Amino acid sequence: MIAAKVGNIVEFDGMKGKVDKVNDNSVIVDITINDNFDEHEMFEKTVVNHKRYTIIEE
Repeated sequence: MIAAKVGNIVEFDGMKGKVDKVNDNSVIVDITINDNFDEHEMFEKTVVNHKRYTIIEE
């Protein structure tokens, strides 16, 4: 498994996110890049375990 780096775009649970911070076991991603993002229903950032995402753009 290759861990994402800050600035990478990752995909998880059918969503995309831009990596803001890399932790030991997870990354913090900004999900406002999604076309269907609605700030009233979701938080702007979320934590994703390294095992649960795929890097789609470096």
